[in-house]
Amino acid sequence: AHKEDYLRGLYILEEEKGEIKSIDLAHYLNVSKPSVSEMVYELQREGLVLHRRYSKPQFTPKGRRIAQKLTLKHRLIELFLKNVLKISPKNIHNEAHRLEHAFSDESITKLRKLLGNPKKDPHGKPIPQ
Repeated sequence: AHKEDYLRGLYILEEEKGEIKSIDLAHYLNVSKPSVSEMVYELQREGLVLHRRYSKPQFTPKGRRIAQKLTLKHRLIELFLKNVLKISPKNIHNEAHRLEHAFSDESITKLRKLLGNPKKDPHGKPIPQ
């Protein structure tokens, strides 16, 4: 899993559960708990999360901005795949996951405009503004 996947996973878990637990992130990303610990340490070194031993990871303002942007990209792409390209709903998450790393900020801005500045993704989850 990419660093971006961890950030987006942390964001989604916080959004759904109101808190972030390493074990939940391990399940969400289908990775081991040691892999999560290693990446959380790396994210902390980069100033994206705060994490103390025996406590839950938390975003720094910079980390939250990046995670929101990644989530925005993913959810806009899902909406595009479903509404414009008519991709099967069961395939849109994985397809969006592959594409989100390739789309530039400019493309995402234009995609948002094309889709009429949507507020929710195909699953009803909010698209960060």
